[in-house]
Amino acid sequence: MTQEELFTPLSKSKLSSFSREEIHQFVDAQARVIEDLAREIRLLRNSREELKQRSLRIDEEFITIKGKAIGALLKSNSQSREEKKSKKPGKKKVQLPSERYPEAEVVEQEIAFQQDPSCQSCGEQMDFSGMFETSEYLTVTPAVFRVIRQRRQKLRCKSCHGDMKTAPAPPRICPSSSYSDEMIIDVALSKYCDLIPIERYAAMAGRNGLIDLPPQSLIQLTHYLADFVKPIYDRIREEILLSRVIHADETPHRMLEGGGRTSSGKLKSWFLWGFSDNKASSYFEIHNTRSGDVASRVLKESNCEYLVSDVFSGYNKAVRETNEFRRAAGKVEIKNAYCNAHAYRKFKELEDEDFSDVCDLYKKIYRLEKIAKKYSSPKKVLRLRSKMRPFFEKIKQLSLERLISYSSKSDASQAMKYFLKNL
Repeated sequence: MTQEELFTPLSKSKLSSFSREEIHQFVDAQARVIEDLAREIRLLRNSREELKQRSLRIDEEFITIKGKAIGALLKSNSQSREEKKSKKPGKKKVQLPSERYPEAEVVEQEIAFQQDPSCQSCGEQMDFSGMFETSEYLTVTPAVFRVIRQRRQKLRCKSCHGDMKTAPAPPRICPSSSYSDEMIIDVALSKYCDLIPIERYAAMAGRNGLIDLPPQSLIQLTHYLADFVKPIYDRIREEILLSRVIHADETPHRMLEGGGRTSSGKLKSWFLWGFSDNKASSYFEIHNTRSGDVASRVLKESNCEYLVSDVFSGYNKAVRETNEFRRAAGKVEIKNAYCNAHAYRKFKELEDEDFSDVCDLYKKIYRLEKIAKKYSSPKKVLRLRSKMRPFFEKIKQLSLERLISYSSKSDASQAMKYFLKNL
């Protein structure tokens, strides 16, 4: 039968003339045609996406070759297209949960009739066609608390009865604790990643059967976990100290106690100090001071030759003190390398059309840096980064030309001075 014949509505008299086997064959033939058509539609959609991506790549190369003028023209055209789209919004495709959350586990659930119904056309009892109507929805399994009763075998000597041995217990974060490794980790993640107070965690556990769970014990669990992972923390610190280039930064971190109070009675801020090799390792210390002594202690123990940071005076003090220490020991001195992202941010926050060309130059610099990260050879990375120099020189030239046109107290003047001073 042709496709048209397969999907032409049948009269009741013709349908009643079919045997059950012929109806099965008819439905199977329809299912095969539908499956073939669905496969062709998927192939067409994939081909359309490939053409679209290829077109986008060609457009990007075209913009790069022709420069800023063509880029501005394309931008204006795209804006006009977006305005037209906003006037007539299209219907967006609704993603299934499995498409939107590909990392989530998918559980197949088959729903069947409790009793096979009868056909409305002929009254015969219906049977399974082999097809399904599929739908999806998200679900969650609430936290389940259980008590594990562990029974370790004891062996005895049947000959002399002089010895007994107990099967060794599996290794745990805290062997003597009444809480499992899973619960210790869950408490720590809830407190430090989800910012759930321990008292609230205990209340949530109470709703699931653990009434009067002591918050003090749960706080102690986080200490057990800290002691358990400290060797890894120390190894990360050692890895950072061996790096030739160290990135450093600090940020305020509020604490409830231990930092004292200001003259106005407010709690003093603590500071989270971060040190990284900008590759795979990051190391943090928390102190109740922003003094450069913190960075100085780290640098004196390190093999660092370049310190990448902002222009905070504490890092200059740390480098100066460390270099005095290294000169006395006959070691290589550290050089400051200031993070240029701070300068770019100052220009970007201006929202001034006069500095759009500066921001465009920075975008080209960041594009080269993105490409450089793909190379493992230091020579290739340095060769690519050397292409950034003309862009920096152009920003320097533009800043020197425009500096006299702005008030010394303006944000634009501050941005240009910051760049020129720390270039």
